[in-house]
Amino acid sequence: MKSKKPNPKRVLAIDPTSRGFGYVVLESPATLVDWGVKATRPKEETRALAKVLELIRHYRPEIIVLEDHRGSRRCARIQTLLDKVWRLAATEGLKCHHFQTSRIKQVFRTFGANTKHEIAHAVAQQLPELAPRLPRYRKAWMSEEYGMAIFDAAALALTYCYSKPVRSHSTLN
Repeated sequence: MKSKKPNPKRVLAIDPTSRGFGYVVLESPATLVDWGVKATRPKEETRALAKVLELIRHYRPEIIVLEDHRGSRRCARIQTLLDKVWRLAATEGLKCHHFQTSRIKQVFRTFGANTKHEIAHAVAQQLPELAPRLPRYRKAWMSEEYGMAIFDAAALALTYCYSKPVRSHSTLN
C-alpha cells in the first residue's frame, strides 16, 4: 500500500531592495527549493515585475509573501513596487500574505534572534543551504551586502510558516 504524501504548499517570498530583489521558494520550513537575488536598475520597475512573473510561472507557488510596507521606512519606489508585486500575484491567482517587520522580529525572538544579523543567523540554522551565503556582520558605516535580501526573503517565508498571517488578501485594498 502506498502512503500518500501531503502536497506541501509552495511559498514564494520576495524582498525588494534598491538593487533588485531577493527571493526564496520554500515547500516547508525545512525544504528550500530555490533562492537568489535578481538585479534590476532602480528605475526599471517593469523589468523587476517581469522577473517576479518569471519566478511565479516557473515555480508555481500557491502563496506569495511580502513585507507590509505600511508604517515602514521603505522609500516610495519600493512601496510602489511592493504594491505592484501584490497586484501581479493576485492576477496570477496566488494567495498573498504580508507581514510587518515587527511581526518578523516577534517570530524570530523565539529563536533568540533580535537584530537583523541574528535573524540571518537563525535563518541559516533553519535552512543550512544558505549558511555559506551568510553576510558578515555589518558596521554602521558599511552598506548592506547584496545577498542580505535572500535572508530577508527567507525570514518572511519562515514567518509565514511559523505563524498565522496577520493579514491575508487576494487583492490589494
